[in-house]
Amino acid sequence: MVAWFLRVLTSILFLASTVFTIPLAFDVGGRDCGLAFSFTLAGFYFLYSLLRLATPDESRFRKALVNIVATIQWLVIPTLLIWSLNRYSIDASNNTLKDGSGWVERTFNRKRAADQSVQGWLLGKDGVMESVLVGGWDKTLRYSVPVFQLAEGFCTLLVIQAAGQITKWLVNRDGGDNWMIGLLVLSASIISSSLYFLYRITTFPELGNVDAMLIGAALAGVIFLCAWGIGSGRGNPVESSLLFAYITLCVYQIFTDYQPAVPAQDVPAPPQPDFPPLPPMIMASYSTLLHLFSTLPSNIHSAFHFLIAAIMTITPSVIISLAYRVFVMYASTRIIPAVRESGARALSQEPSLEDSDGVGQTLGFLSWFSPTILIAVYTGLLMQHFASSSGNGNGEWWTSQGGDAGGNIWRWSNLGFTMLLYALELYLGKSDHNGLTSHWKVD
Repeated sequence: MVAWFLRVLTSILFLASTVFTIPLAFDVGGRDCGLAFSFTLAGFYFLYSLLRLATPDESRFRKALVNIVATIQWLVIPTLLIWSLNRYSIDASNNTLKDGSGWVERTFNRKRAADQSVQGWLLGKDGVMESVLVGGWDKTLRYSVPVFQLAEGFCTLLVIQAAGQITKWLVNRDGGDNWMIGLLVLSASIISSSLYFLYRITTFPELGNVDAMLIGAALAGVIFLCAWGIGSGRGNPVESSLLFAYITLCVYQIFTDYQPAVPAQDVPAPPQPDFPPLPPMIMASYSTLLHLFSTLPSNIHSAFHFLIAAIMTITPSVIISLAYRVFVMYASTRIIPAVRESGARALSQEPSLEDSDGVGQTLGFLSWFSPTILIAVYTGLLMQHFASSSGNGNGEWWTSQGGDAGGNIWRWSNLGFTMLLYALELYLGKSDHNGLTSHWKVD
């Protein structure tokens, strides 16, 4: 129980440190600073995962080394952040050439002749090693955006189908009528909430004619798929409502950052009353407490302001996308083995390298490197957000530092890819096929 609690606490601290520090590096230090910090952080956890994977149970020395690295990781994260902020500047002219060339030109241009030694050319500021590593990480994240986006749609479809099969099993067992009524109410609630967010989308000022046509085509397609699934018996209302909700989520994420459309207006402070609202004894204690906080060391005030600054750099759309993507990918690692051969028992077991099938071994291998994958996914979401903002004219600072002014092409591609996969499943599937619940006992 204690080990499980420590594991959960460590995971929460890792998520919090990653969510707060990476956007802070992008906001304070600029694009290259954020990429360098993300790369070094991912590299550290990659080496840490390799060390854990290569440590046998009988090796005391390597176990002690793993424990030491796990202890000092909370010092490594701020150290890497400070190093990245110290090495890079927010000034784009120091990190990108005026002609807009990339990291290859910046490394091998004629300005490198000013270096005093080969060591400075290789390992110095903007040297070969630094530019190749950071530039390579930039290219890797750019090319992995469609992979992560399409993987999100595929994993979402797995979760939707698993939920549909479980609800079929609940309805077909004893007392299924009660389950049917409750699931119908749940499906109606999901669809009603989705319709509300669709209405919110129509109020966005940046919505154009082309966007409206794409939204109409997406909604027509998903409504047709939902009706086809329910009418043919190969789907059910829960599957249809979840698919409709996911398509609505994709469209909503394309056009909003979950921020209020109209900034909050400053409300004038109410006039002070002639008499204190509380008894004099309580007011005196309150004044004493305020004075006590004002006399705290300046380091505590600086830490508090630093924490507030880190929280303000977080984009709600990126956090919601990250939380949803982590959830569906983690759920897929439990669903895939259950559908293949293990049945419902696999839902309560994590994939391992000791599994008999290759899929389970692959998922178990990837689970060892989940911190590195999480950092890559989060950084890719941030870069996708910055590129989309720049493409809409709201993020010029990103393009001024060499970033791509992309759009939401891969979000639309994921939307169409998910509906196409579901259509193929309905066309090729059978109404009585329950790969997940076929191993479950029904009294």
